[in-house]
Amino acid sequence: MQSIEEILRAKKIKVTPQRMAVYSVLKNTKSHPSVENIYQQLKPDYPAMSLATVYKTVDVFKKVGLIQELSIGDGGLRYDADMKPHSHIYCRGCGRIIDLQQNCFAGYFNGKILLKKINEETGFDISSFQLYFYGLCPRCKKAKSYSTTLE
Repeated sequence: MQSIEEILRAKKIKVTPQRMAVYSVLKNTKSHPSVENIYQQLKPDYPAMSLATVYKTVDVFKKVGLIQELSIGDGGLRYDADMKPHSHIYCRGCGRIIDLQQNCFAGYFNGKILLKKINEETGFDISSFQLYFYGLCPRCKKAKSYSTTLE
C-alpha cells in the first residue's frame, strides 16, 4: 500500500508539513471533523497556517481520493479518511457522526444488486453512493426523553 507521501508525489502534489498534519487529523479520528474543526485542532502547533490552507488541502485530498466529503445536512461539510465502503449515522441532537460498516446490511440487501437495479431504472452508471441515517444517539435520546421511532 502506498503511503500518503507517495500518493501525493505520484499526483504531482507537493508534500508539506501542513498537508501531512491535516491528513493526520483526518486519519486518526472517527469524529468526521469539519474544516473549521481541523483548523482549530492544528492551530496550536501550526499558528501560521490559515483556514484557507486547510480548505485547499481538504479539497486536494478529496480530489485525489484520499478522503470523502460528507454532506449530512447540518449546514456544513464533514470529512472522513476511511475510504472503505461504509455508511454514516448522524445524531440530530449533538451533531455526532458515527461510522456504520456496510457488512451490517448483510441479509438486507446486496450493494451490487441495488446498484444494478438503480442502473436499470435510471440508466445511470453509478460510480459511488452514500447512505446516511438520521436520528438521536442514546445519550441525546435519554436527555430529550422522547423517541424517534419510525411511524
